[in-house]
Amino acid sequence: MIPVLGRKYDIHIEITSKPKAEYLTDEYFELDLPVAPAIMVGDEIVVEGSDIGRFEVESAICRHLELPPPEPESKGFLKKLFKS
Repeated sequence: MIPVLGRKYDIHIEITSKPKAEYLTDEYFELDLPVAPAIMVGDEIVVEGSDIGRFEVESAICRHLELPPPEPESKGFLKKLFKS
């Protein structure tokens, strides 16, 4: 999901992946970063400690770039059928 949104909005995406134990250290908490798993857009913590859908992440990117919000994707059967 994230690489696709990075190409769509021409933004820099940084992914940080560490063993879970490293996110539970005092040093990590001193950085004042969100609890993993998390997604930040600029200084906004979009989600921390849980999963999130593409629409919510894309909405946060649009807010950050001062763009109009994205249209919600329909997940209906006909859309899937005619998409191919």
